[in-house]
Amino acid sequence: MIVPEGIDDPARPSGGNTFDRRVCSGLAAAGWAVHVHAVPGSWPRPDAPSYAALAGAVRSIPDGGVVLLDGLVASTAPEVLVPEADRLRLVALVHMPLGQATDNGVREREGAVLSAVASVVTTSAWTRRFLVDLYSLPDDRVHVAEPGVDAAGLAPGTATAGALLAVAAVIPGKGHDVLLDALAMLVGLHWRCLCVGSLERDAAFAEGLRRRVLDDGLDGRVRFSGTLTDADLARSYGAADVLVLPSRAETYGMVVTEALARGLPVIAAEVGGVPEALGHGADGTRPGLLVPPDDPAALHDALRAWLEDADLRRRLRRAARERRASLSRWSATTAVVADVLAGAAR
Repeated sequence: MIVPEGIDDPARPSGGNTFDRRVCSGLAAAGWAVHVHAVPGSWPRPDAPSYAALAGAVRSIPDGGVVLLDGLVASTAPEVLVPEADRLRLVALVHMPLGQATDNGVREREGAVLSAVASVVTTSAWTRRFLVDLYSLPDDRVHVAEPGVDAAGLAPGTATAGALLAVAAVIPGKGHDVLLDALAMLVGLHWRCLCVGSLERDAAFAEGLRRRVLDDGLDGRVRFSGTLTDADLARSYGAADVLVLPSRAETYGMVVTEALARGLPVIAAEVGGVPEALGHGADGTRPGLLVPPDDPAALHDALRAWLEDADLRRRLRRAARERRASLSRWSATTAVVADVLAGAAR
């Protein structure tokens, strides 16, 4: 598998990195001979040395080799990969379609790669539809391997239901600014919000948010913890009442299922694959509330409803515990990827 350098770096957690690691370990456990090539570079915005490193990694693979390519690396490198498509069995794993960007040059490059590879694996049905429609890809070449989730204990909840948790790198796309706008309007209610995620990927944006917390009088109620260890993150989920995800874009939203695995309802922006990840309880009830993206007033209304309406909380918690039972495991994810790779090898 060819991946961006740093997928094992605990300081740079992401859903894509977790997916890559779990699939690699799952394939190895299933008997596949897995060789990981981590290529340096500022993917998906590489420079010439990055392309050279990728080309070197690809050239080192014997003829007929089956290669799973992380989309951050693959989607911007048609010059390297398209000429290798006849020699190797290439499969692209697309976490976040770069074609969502308005840059037509990026779309052309990604489209060239995805049209040349033997198969494409996506992490949600939404992403699959997006790629098939945008690049006119054959239906039978684009597959969905939904991210898995580990079993976890139920979060007990707090007496006030006011322990809010946001888990995402602090960057504009994750909508922390929208969250602060919504929280600033939640007057007269008991709540605290813990924001877990890297403060380094866009340090200026993160610093601006921390200044806003002080300016809006939210100091002591909103806390940015930075990146946490797995154990500390698990404790944060266990201490929460509800996950809040105000992202402007998500292809799936693995933090949604990580919350649901603990019976936590979710309040999220209705973008991309988030409705898929959220799913439904046994009777069709959503285990959370979906709001339009970039709409602080709608997010405020959803948060206020959660805090003020005990019947709503009971319904959402029940649905979350029911949805918990239907979540996919990583073994199912790996099985889908293994089937696609086996098909490409034929």
